[in-house]
Amino acid sequence: MKTDRPVNLALTKFSFPLAAITSITHRITGVLLFAGIAFLLYLLDQSLTSAQGFERSREILTQPLPKLLLIAVVATLAYHLVAGVKHLLLDFDFGDTIEGGRLAAQLTIAISVVLIGLAGAWLW
Repeated sequence: MKTDRPVNLALTKFSFPLAAITSITHRITGVLLFAGIAFLLYLLDQSLTSAQGFERSREILTQPLPKLLLIAVVATLAYHLVAGVKHLLLDFDFGDTIEGGRLAAQLTIAISVVLIGLAGAWLW
C-alpha cells in the first residue's frame, strides 16, 4: 500500500507562523530556565553561607561570563513569563483567532524585548 505521505519530515523546509515560533520558544525557555535556576541556586547558597560566601558570589558576578549567564537567565525568565501570560489568555479564549494569535505573538516579542533590554541595562 503506497501513500503520498512523507516518511521523513524536514522541519527546516516548513514555514512556521509567528504564533508557532513563539510557542516553541516558550517551551525552549522553560527548559533553559530549569538549567539556569541551578546557577542561581548555587549563587544563593554561596551568598547565604557566610560573609565570605557573599563576597565570593559578588566576585563571581563581576566577571563577564557569569554576568552574561545571569542576564541570559533573566532574559529567558522575562520571555517565559510574557509568553506564559499569553498562553493563559489563550486558555480563556482571548486571541484564539488567527489574527489574534498573530497579534499576541507580536506583542509577546515586543514586550519581551523591552523587558530584556531593561533587565540587561539594570544588570550590566
